[in-house]
Amino acid sequence: NGDLNGMIYGKAIDRVETKALWNPTPKDRHQGLELICGMFAKAGLTSVHDAMVSNEDLRIYQEAKDNDHLPLRVYLLMYRDHFPALRDAGIRTGLGDERLRIGGIKMVADGAIATRTAYLSEPYIGSRCEHGLLTMDPEETERNVLEMHKAGFQVCIHSNGDAAIDMVLTAYEKAQNAYPRKDPRHRIEHCSVVNLEILKRMKALGCVATPFCSYVYYHGEKMPFYGKERLQWMFAQRSFIDNGIISTGAADYPCSPLSPLMGIQSCVTREDSSGDVWGSSQRISIEEAIKGSIKIGKLADLVILTEDPTTVDPRKIKDIAVERTIVGGVTIYEA
Repeated sequence: NGDLNGMIYGKAIDRVETKALWNPTPKDRHQGLELICGMFAKAGLTSVHDAMVSNEDLRIYQEAKDNDHLPLRVYLLMYRDHFPALRDAGIRTGLGDERLRIGGIKMVADGAIATRTAYLSEPYIGSRCEHGLLTMDPEETERNVLEMHKAGFQVCIHSNGDAAIDMVLTAYEKAQNAYPRKDPRHRIEHCSVVNLEILKRMKALGCVATPFCSYVYYHGEKMPFYGKERLQWMFAQRSFIDNGIISTGAADYPCSPLSPLMGIQSCVTREDSSGDVWGSSQRISIEEAIKGSIKIGKLADLVILTEDPTTVDPRKIKDIAVERTIVGGVTIYEA
């Protein structure tokens, strides 16, 4: 009704964050990077994607790599504001090496799952008109995607609701039709609420889905306002696999814990922390949830666990401890 309730939604935070948040020095940033890399290694992560990178962040990453202070592999999604400078410098997706690489350009199309701001085609349960919100309109989305696609960038757009995903897919389709590229591998970040038509369009485009993996377990109590039918199409790893769509195992840290083992448990059981099941049709097997294989010629990135996740009670997978994390044949964490 327009009354203030103390909550800030979506891009409204932009008006206060520059005044309210601490402005770290380069030394602070280096210390922060060292701290978070240690946390990643302890959790059994050998490679990560940083999903909203600034020019200053890029500088810190490069300095850390040059000084052998970047123990794991990092794929950088540059924030949209930095696209013009990157384009004008002749940079595009792929610059870098196996340790540090420029990835895609990150944009945001809608709101969040837990705050009821993901943009949906049908209203949230309990409301006749509440559909969530868009943070970019279709024209802005199509214009930006076209420029980024033409410049050779992977485009990675935060899109939670099915209506937002539809809008983004239309922009990807128009860009690919105007400037055909082989395997642009554009991404739908989070890709939370889907349907059969969305799956068909993603498959045709070769889009990558990056659904939340830990959200069912960690945020399950926030799901009822989506309704049982939509819950069968949320964080839809089973549907992505069955339809030949490449999907990742995203944590969306710090919005949920960074533990990949919690993510695996969540995908396998589809149970929240109270044992309630959300969208059982999207369960996948433990084998499908595990990444990689040990073969000659592959990167020697390995994680040794204290227990076998294929044999323990699936509800206990998150409790398995990491014994050792190895990147490029070098141990970066040992319990």
